[in-house]
Formats: sequence, C-alpha cells, structure tokens
Amino acid sequence: MADAAGTTGHEQQAQAGRDRARRGEAQRVLVAADKFKGSLTAVQVAERVTAGLHRVAPGTVVEALPVADGGDGTVAAAVAGGFERREVRVTGPLGNEVTAAYALKDGTAVVEMAEASGLQLLPDGVFAPLTSTTYGSGELIRAALDAGARTIVFGVGGSATTDGGAGMLAALGARFLDADGEPVGPGGGPLKDLAAADLSGLDPRLKDVEIVLASDVDNPLTGPKGAPAVYGPQKGADPQDVAALDTALAHFATVLEKSIGPKAAEYAQSPGAGAAGGIGYGALVGLGAGFRPGIEVMLDVLGFAPALQRATLVITGEGSLDEQTLHGKAPAGVAAAARAAGVEVIAVCGRLALAPEVLGKAGIRRAYALTDVEPDVARCIAEAGPILETVAEGIARDFLT
Repeated sequence: MADAAGTTGHEQQAQAGRDRARRGEAQRVLVAADKFKGSLTAVQVAERVTAGLHRVAPGTVVEALPVADGGDGTVAAAVAGGFERREVRVTGPLGNEVTAAYALKDGTAVVEMAEASGLQLLPDGVFAPLTSTTYGSGELIRAALDAGARTIVFGVGGSATTDGGAGMLAALGARFLDADGEPVGPGGGPLKDLAAADLSGLDPRLKDVEIVLASDVDNPLTGPKGAPAVYGPQKGADPQDVAALDTALAHFATVLEKSIGPKAAEYAQSPGAGAAGGIGYGALVGLGAGFRPGIEVMLDVLGFAPALQRATLVITGEGSLDEQTLHGKAPAGVAAAARAAGVEVIAVCGRLALAPEVLGKAGIRRAYALTDVEPDVARCIAEAGPILETVAEGIARDFLT
C-alpha cells in the first residue's frame, strides 16, 4: 500500500478514530468508487468494501455512492443513486439491434453512449473502426426526449466508434449526403465522401433541453491528439485506418463549416470534441451541448455534496490507479471534492502505479491495492471481490478502530 502522509499523520488519523469511538460517535464512511473494469461494477465495489469494513468495525455507518466519470457504468451509477432505469431497442455499433438503457429522475436523463455504441457490444475480436456507427446513441437521446427529459447528461466514453457523432446526428434528423445526393454510409470512413450536411431537420425539442457533454477527456477532434490518433487503435484501427479516419473527420468539419459557419471549425478544436471517437464534436456542434468533466457532472447528479457532509472518511477507487487517474477520472474528482471539504480520502484499486507523493498531491491519503494482498494479477481479477473485502478489513484496522 502507499501512504501519502507518513506515519505521524496516520497515527493522528487513527487516534482521532479512537477518540470518536470513546465518545460513542459512529464513524461515517462514504464509499464513492468507480468500477474495477473487467472485475467488479461500482455497486459491487461498494458492497465488498462495506462488508470488509463491517467485519472489523461493525459500528461504522457506511454510505455507498457508486460513481462514474461519464464512460461505461454511468447509467448503472445513476440507477444506484436513485434514478429509474429505462430500456429501449436501438441500433448497435455494427448496425444490428441492441437493448440499451438510460436513467431518468425528475426530468433529468443520464444517457451513456457506450450503452448503444460501446466496445462491449462488439463480438470478441471483432472491430469495425471505419464503419461502426453512433446512430443508436442518437436514438437513446431521442428516447430521453420522448420521456420528457429537460436536462440530458450525455456521458461519452468506451465507444466502438470514430464517426464524429455523424450517426447520432442522423438519428436525430440531420442529413449527410454524398455528391449524388445519397446518404453517406455509416461510420467515420465514409465521411470522406460527404458533399453536403443539413442540420435543419434536427429534432426541434433539442433547442429546449439542456445537454451536458460529460467526458473525462479533452482531446480535439483531429490531429496528433485527436480522436483517431489517440483512441482509434483501441477500436481496431491500424495506422492506415487512423490516417483515413483523421482525414475523413477533418473533411466532416470542413463540410459542416460550409453549412453552419465558422463555429464548426472552432468546435473541432474544443476540449472534448475528440471524446468517444468524436461524438463530443457532434454533441457540441449539433446538439448545443456544454462540455464539463464527467466526474464533476456525475457528482452533482448523484448528490455527492450532501453525502460528503455526512462523512468522516471517504473511500474511492477504480481498477487501476495510474497517470490516467489524475486526468479527470472518478477517484481524482472525488478526492478533489473531499479535500476541499476537509475530509480524508483513502483509495482502493486493483493495481497501483502512483507514488505516495503523487497520491498526496491528488488529495488521496493512502491507497490500498489488491496486489498488496495477492501479487498474482490473474487471481486478483478472478477473485477481486473477496480480495477487496480483505483490503477493506485492513482499512478498518488502520483507520476505524
């Protein structure tokens, strides 16, 4: 494990816990962790941590608030936070029909593009970097509009697509035509043949709805840090595909500029435009979305601030605590908010790749990794739940008794 504060600080925290126990005050722990990808959902992480804490410190009050940063797992986190789960049939990334879910509560919808257009919907070993489509994501947004949503939190990440959001916009009424006046094919590759773009047919309800683009990345649409170059290889794109997609998306922005004016070019360079294969661009340029870091949005939506006020200790985490964590991932957002409120933060993870001083700067007092208990990574993945309970027992002994 890594401790960012050293022995003296740890002893002070432990003494504070003993003092509260002597006064008969219950410790209140807020578990606000993301999923351990491939092993545990955010809900399961909270359940396992709670079980481990209670075995050692049964009097501890534990409040679970599973969190997400806008990527896959965002709808599940919203449902765990009291939203209603709604399922619809939409077009998957390969054009086949899939079941996708969004979450709804008091006029706010949480729409996760990965539910309709995510990598997890592809068969094992099957990729379609040039032709996978976000059409189903547009259908999900339309379903949220049909349900009466006045605010749509659009979480983007984990996509199988690199089409700049063209498919999403088409599902909502936009038209993208080739030189013969025919609709261009699905995916980012066919956008090279785009001759005209018409956004006038977009669903008129979009003008009366606040759409928040929730993402943990700030990449532009194209270029060395753009969607194809940075994320294309994760979706099966080889160097030739990356070059083709980058050219096609640049052309897409150029054609849109002729249709709607210079803001199309400006949005292409905006932070978040390159999110989820460029669907961020489609949301900015076509839906009038405003960009916000995904974890900030989700903490607001889930009611993190009042939960934090009730807590004496926060436990956050995700599968791998590494450099990416520091750039908008859930644990960093949770730690920043908790630090601002003066509440100590502990992290749990499968794998730890951050030094104690780096953790400290991020507001994380100490990190506990599954590999501290079981060095075999394969076993950590296969037996993540029981091992996490053991880790939580250690946290309880160190901080709650």
